[in-house]
Amino acid sequence: MHTLRDIMSEDCVTVNLQDNVYEAAVKMKQHDIGFVPVVDGKRMLGVITDRDLVVRGYAEKRSGSCQVEEVMSTHITCASPDTTIDEAASMMAQQQIRRLPVCENNELCGVVAIGDLAIHSDSKDEAGDALSQISEHTHV
Repeated sequence: MHTLRDIMSEDCVTVNLQDNVYEAAVKMKQHDIGFVPVVDGKRMLGVITDRDLVVRGYAEKRSGSCQVEEVMSTHITCASPDTTIDEAASMMAQQQIRRLPVCENNELCGVVAIGDLAIHSDSKDEAGDALSQISEHTHV
């Protein structure tokens, strides 16, 4: 059975607490991503998403120079590298998330996206089910 170690992206774009939301947004644009882990060295502190920038940033009239810490999400679900792909799909469906940080001893090892699960032959059904459940509960 395959684990997240087999499919996770290890070369993650990250920000730290010294970065501001403008710098996080630039990284998102440069790398065409909407999710950036916030780390201290390799220690996982939280994540910042494009939605965080809008809802906790611009909608609350924060400037681009405000610190990442002011808008980041801190209650995040992480998985270990030894989590099976099926377990990860289930976690993502339950938590209504499309990206899952992979951590070992509170240190970021990689990230798995719902698309990573979908392209893996053993998990197409689970990824499809997870995406369906996530999409059903998305508020527009």
